[in-house]
Amino acid sequence: MGEFDVVSAPGIEARVYEAGEAPDGAGVLVLHPWWGLNADVLAFADRLAATGYAVAAPDLYHGDVVDTVEAADERVGRLDGAQGAAIVEAALADLAARLGPGARVAVLGFSLGASFAVAASHPSVRAVVLYYGTGDPDEASGTAPVLGHFAEADPYEDDAWVAQFEEAIRSKGRAVEFHRYPGTGHWFAEPSRDAYRADAAELALARTLEFLDRTLRA
Repeated sequence: MGEFDVVSAPGIEARVYEAGEAPDGAGVLVLHPWWGLNADVLAFADRLAATGYAVAAPDLYHGDVVDTVEAADERVGRLDGAQGAAIVEAALADLAARLGPGARVAVLGFSLGASFAVAASHPSVRAVVLYYGTGDPDEASGTAPVLGHFAEADPYEDDAWVAQFEEAIRSKGRAVEFHRYPGTGHWFAEPSRDAYRADAAELALARTLEFLDRTLRA
């Protein structure tokens, strides 16, 4: 189990969940879905930490956690995108400092968090992992390789858009590896959701761990 700390950006403070140690300088920043920094995200952070990564999960909602689509839609509507991005960059800087010289960080985002992962620009970023979420490809200015896990049936991220996004990222010269998971919908990797599919979630995690090992430790 980890513990909470606070990160700061100009005019902003946000709590961040921290777990694990990484003597080799490898870490993962985990960005929550539109429900907030809930128990699913904390448990996922702990699983990553147990494999030998230093993990940080910032709270973009300042303590709010919601459980219904209606409440999540309302809460994300109140999220200041610029403030959220500032929190992500502050958390990245804090994690990199925690790791020390030569820090190598992956940014992993679930749904809403994926859009912030795509735009993360800290120099320590060596990999990006997206769970059923994309973002604005014009904001993807980095060079880190991208791994994506996408559902077969997803009203939020349809196949045509995911293919367009993939091509846009690839056209920037970045390595891209996207997987689709048959029989799944949005949120398939989150145990508290009705959409959860354990087999797909575990396969996605196995692929994620292999990708992290390859990009952060090779």
